[in-house]
Amino acid sequence: MDALVLVAILAGLFALGAPMAVAIGVASLVAFLLQGDFSLMMVIQRLYAGADSFPLMAVPLFVLAGLLMEAGGLSQRIVRLAESLVGWLPGGLAAVSIVSAMFFAGITGSAAADTAAVGGILIPEMIRRGYGRGFSAAVQASGGSLGVVIPPSIPMIIFGFLTGASISELFAAGILPGLLIGASLVGVSVHVSRKAGYGSAGSFSAGELLGALWEAKWALGAPIVVLGGILGGVFTATESAAIAVFYAFAVGIGVHRELRWREIPSMIIRAALISSVVLFIIATASVFSWLMAIQEIPARIASWLQSISDSPRMLLFIINILLLIAGTFVETTAALILLAPVLVSLLPHLQIDLVQLGAIIIVNLSIGMLTPPLGICLIVASGIADSPLEKAVAQLAPFFIVLILDLMIITYWPPLTLWLPSLLRP
Repeated sequence: MDALVLVAILAGLFALGAPMAVAIGVASLVAFLLQGDFSLMMVIQRLYAGADSFPLMAVPLFVLAGLLMEAGGLSQRIVRLAESLVGWLPGGLAAVSIVSAMFFAGITGSAAADTAAVGGILIPEMIRRGYGRGFSAAVQASGGSLGVVIPPSIPMIIFGFLTGASISELFAAGILPGLLIGASLVGVSVHVSRKAGYGSAGSFSAGELLGALWEAKWALGAPIVVLGGILGGVFTATESAAIAVFYAFAVGIGVHRELRWREIPSMIIRAALISSVVLFIIATASVFSWLMAIQEIPARIASWLQSISDSPRMLLFIINILLLIAGTFVETTAALILLAPVLVSLLPHLQIDLVQLGAIIIVNLSIGMLTPPLGICLIVASGIADSPLEKAVAQLAPFFIVLILDLMIITYWPPLTLWLPSLLRP
């Protein structure tokens, strides 16, 4: 009965539009009071324990690093590099938006930040050159969703914190899937642009590419330093976040000289505000997860899923459907915290590695960032394009189909996610 009350209150508050942290916190508190076997001090202790974690320190640091890099002029240099790489293709500016998002994903760790940083530059330019507003928003939202797949990734940090999976291995697991998804999105954008008559084909220039590479060398240095250090075992994900902040600050102030001292305090405050939302959700969800464990909800859901099918492949298919639905209606951090315990309990029956499961979950939730009502990437991109959400949704179909096909490859071909992490294991 307590479990039913917990889920019913949570669903009711979601339906009423309550903020995620408030909905999770209130549902947990009511269920806790109904439990009646513990002191309320336990709630405070669980709230504190939920956010008191060394790996979670990487969240505000990566957010701050992304803000510093954007203000320090790295975004524009990344866009120019992407344009020299793929801008000559038919509908090249659409391809540029996706490739730019792939580069920027290696800096921010956030899909919303990725979409906003690149979209703020490219969406107005796409519209000016005759691309449809809805298509421009759909392209940028699709590319921006890679912000949580290509490392560093804040959701991967949270998954590692929740399950004990190696964050370094999770980062490594996201590289090849991110490249696969990015390449397939570029293919779709070029195909649709050619049919719609957007843009025009040009010619590739090796000289322009070399010039763009030289100009963007410091921007490219950020993901190389961060990921190289993590994958090489030089430092942890949290330490890499601190190094990313130092790198962004040094480049913005000392090299590009586009970052102003007076801007830094406001960036620190903004990073703290963005991170506080994530950490508040994590803290309240810690209480929720603890209550779910007491009520054995993960085990019951796992048993129910096993009763549907005992085939690992079929279970993975069902889990993908559930995650796609959850990603549509539940914010990414909350979805991770609510669903990770359930899915990890199924791991022996799925016959896959924990790191691969993490990659599957993250890719599913990244697709959820494109679908209303909580498709944050689509909302951000549509806002920049000044386009009604439904127009962008209408243009999403080919991108969504390709993303689902990529998800199936990631799910059923383990080497794609596990080959690079295997190189980190002794």
